[in-house]
Amino acid sequence: MKSIGIPPAALEDEKAVEMARVWVAQQGLHCVLNVGTYRNTGIREAKAWGIMLADMARHVTDALVSNGMEPDAASALSEIREQMQKELDRPTSKATGEFKRTRQ
Repeated sequence: MKSIGIPPAALEDEKAVEMARVWVAQQGLHCVLNVGTYRNTGIREAKAWGIMLADMARHVTDALVSNGMEPDAASALSEIREQMQKELDRPTSKATGEFKRTRQ
């Protein structure tokens, strides 16, 4: 298994919370999601995940541009957004698995 590191800020912050792990394995996407983190905070979980996914898209955009894989951030983010919408509208695979409640 090839894994990537933990950001230094997360290592330094004792209140850091891991929200997602994502792998491509056995010809599919496999996720572990920390759903329920916002349960007792007054913040809607769906809203929080929407913001996190948007932030992740911007981080991916920055990485693609800084590594010379995309010429500019605006077109890269536009393509990410377009592909996300296509995948949401017509999934190329079914999301399967199970979700276990965790105690907060």
